[in-house]
Amino acid sequence: QVPLVESGGGLVQAGGSLRLSCAASGISLSINDPTWYRQAPGKQREVVAVITSGGSTDYADSVKGRFTISRDFAKNTMYLQMNSLKPEDTAVYYCYVRRSGVNYWGLGTQVTVSS
Repeated sequence: QVPLVESGGGLVQAGGSLRLSCAASGISLSINDPTWYRQAPGKQREVVAVITSGGSTDYADSVKGRFTISRDFAKNTMYLQMNSLKPEDTAVYYCYVRRSGVNYWGLGTQVTVSS
């Protein structure tokens, strides 16, 4: 069983919106500071947004004001609302949790923004 499963990616025009989901099983997203990463072709994986156990959030400068990270405790699911999408947001988006010294990654969901 894959502990983290992303969904919600797709093809969207510039200026559009998408909401990504990361459903967790066996790992609590209420702690462990779950994080969204992305990796564009030919680039290194980078942090997009993180939400701490206390509910604080932080974002990459490139997405501040456009993306919002949130979570639903009852569903043990994390979200990334992405608005005003740009072609440079095109990437595979991954959710990540580190627990007890082990890194957990989802398989990713592709987001493609056309100009």
